[in-house]
Amino acid sequence: MTPIPVPSAGRDDPAAAADWQAGGFGVYVHWPFCLAKCPYCDFNSHVSREVDQDAWRRSLLSEMRAARELTGPRRARSMFFGGGTPSLMPPATVAALIEEADRLWGFEPDAEITLEANPTSIEAENFRGYASGGVNRVSMGAQALNDADLKKLGRMHTAAEARAAFDVARAAFARVSFDLIYARQDQTPAQWEAELAEALAMAIDHLSLYQLTIEAGTRFGDLHARGRLRGLPTDDRAAEMYEITQGLTEAAGLPAYEISNHARPGAESRHNLVYWRYGDYAGVGPGAHGRITTPEARLATETRRAPTAWLSQVAAQGHDLKTAPVAPDEQAIEYLMMCLRLVEGADLARYARLAGAPIAEARIAGLEAEGLVVRDGDRLRATARGRALLDAVLAALLA
Repeated sequence: MTPIPVPSAGRDDPAAAADWQAGGFGVYVHWPFCLAKCPYCDFNSHVSREVDQDAWRRSLLSEMRAARELTGPRRARSMFFGGGTPSLMPPATVAALIEEADRLWGFEPDAEITLEANPTSIEAENFRGYASGGVNRVSMGAQALNDADLKKLGRMHTAAEARAAFDVARAAFARVSFDLIYARQDQTPAQWEAELAEALAMAIDHLSLYQLTIEAGTRFGDLHARGRLRGLPTDDRAAEMYEITQGLTEAAGLPAYEISNHARPGAESRHNLVYWRYGDYAGVGPGAHGRITTPEARLATETRRAPTAWLSQVAAQGHDLKTAPVAPDEQAIEYLMMCLRLVEGADLARYARLAGAPIAEARIAGLEAEGLVVRDGDRLRATARGRALLDAVLAALLA
C-alpha cells in the first residue's frame, strides 16, 4: 500500500490536537451506485448496469485500512453507509466492512451503525442480513407520501411501496428514520401539513425534513436556469411550510435538534452529530470527504468522485486518499458553521481556542438584539428564526 503523505502545520498545542474529541469519531463509507439519478440530487451517485461486487468490497476494505494509518488508535462512535443507494450492497459486503471497522478501531458501547435505503431496494431478507451483520439503524429515502409528487421528484417507488418498505425496516431494526422533501412543485402549506401529520403517525424516533433546494449541475438546476421548472413556492410560502414543520414536530415529541432533523430525545443521529459537533471522521469510497486529526495537523481528506477512476487508483496503490491541512482559522469557521446548525449551539471558548481570538462582542450583541441568537454563558445558540436565516447569521458573526 502506498503511504499517505501527512502534511504538517507545525503544531505543538495539545489542546488543538485533542479538539476533535468534543465531537467524537465516526466512519463514513460511500456506495456510489443508484438505480436512477434523481433530478434534484447533487450527491456523488451514478447509474451502472454492472458492479463488480468483489472488487468493490476489496477496495473499500483497503481504503478503510489506509484511513486507520492516519487516525491511529481510537474508538468509533458511529459508522454510516451513504450514497448513492447503499441498500444495493450485498449484506455480506456490509457485514465485512463493519467487521473490519471494529477490528481497526473498535466501536464505542452502543455505537450507531446506519445504512441508507431507498424503498425500491428494500427486501426483507436483505434487511435481516444487514441487521445480523451489525447495522442497527436505517435511514429511508421516502421523500414524499403521494404518487404525483414522487413522479415529479423522479423517484422510482410509489407511496404504497414506501409505506410497505417502512414496515419491513421497522420489523428488522429498532431505529428507523426516513426523509421527506417539502416546498415541492405546486405543494401548498395545507398539503404539507397533512402529509407531515401522516409521517409523524408513522415515525419511530427520527425524521429528516428537507426543503427542496435547486442545485447547479442537476436536472432540476438545468430546468430552473431555463425557466422550465414550474410551480416552485415563493420564499414566503416555503417559510410558512418551515414554520408548520417546526410546530407539528414539536407537538408530536420530535422537536428539531438541527435545521432539518427532528428526533425524540436520545434518538438524534449520532453519526451526524459527529459532523455537527466538529468531530473527526474517516471518509472511505469515491467522493468521500473526511476530517482526521494527527499530531501534526488537522487534515481534510478527499477521494476522486468517478467510481471507475477511484477503483483503478485503489487497485494501484491501496487507497485514493488525498490530504491537506486545515488552517486553525478555517477550523474555527467550519466549527461555527456546523455547530450553529444545532439547537444546542456552539461553545464560544472552543471557537476562540481554534480561531486564536473570540468573536467580537458587538457582533453577537447585534444579532441578539435582532432575536437571531441567544447567549448562555459560553454557549451561543441560533434561535429558531436564526436557524432559518443561518447564512446571514454566520456572515454577521464572521464578517
